Amino acid sequence: MATPEFILRLREKIGHDPLWLIGITAYVENDEGKILLGQRADTGEWALVYGINEPGEEPAVTVIREVSEETGVDVVPTDLVRVRAQRELTIYANGDQTQYLDLMFACRLAEGGCSEPYVADDESLAVGWFSSDDLPEPLSASTRERFATLAAWRAAGANRTLFSLGELGE
Repeated sequence: MATPEFILRLREKIGHDPLWLIGITAYVENDEGKILLGQRADTGEWALVYGINEPGEEPAVTVIREVSEETGVDVVPTDLVRVRAQRELTIYANGDQTQYLDLMFACRLAEGGCSEPYVADDESLAVGWFSSDDLPEPLSASTRERFATLAAWRAAGANRTLFSLGELGE
């Protein structure tokens, strides 16, 4: 998995100290109601597509780019489902420390675009469409948690963004 160039440049200056980054997550459903998942090369777990927002890049554009780069599927973000700050540090094997502000988007397939997923980069071992009642294992804990958020979003009428209130309650 290639670390984005802007992060490498920042790491030259700050070393392993905590770095705050914007991440995106894409929840993509096809016309049959199946969910797009990828098996991560770094953990072997199945997960929703996620990635890092580049400096100056619109988050919705990041969603489109990341889904295409990882699965070959063309999408259109339709809704910002959740904005959530990661409370704990992620510490990578090399010692780098990071926290993320995650923006989760619901997406539909782009009309006339590619809808057949394929492994499009080295971040995934496999990709595919899965029914919600027949999800592959191991499914990442973060993806399970995001599915719960999606259920709450749908229960709220799928017409508002869910914000995490952290210490104030959720």
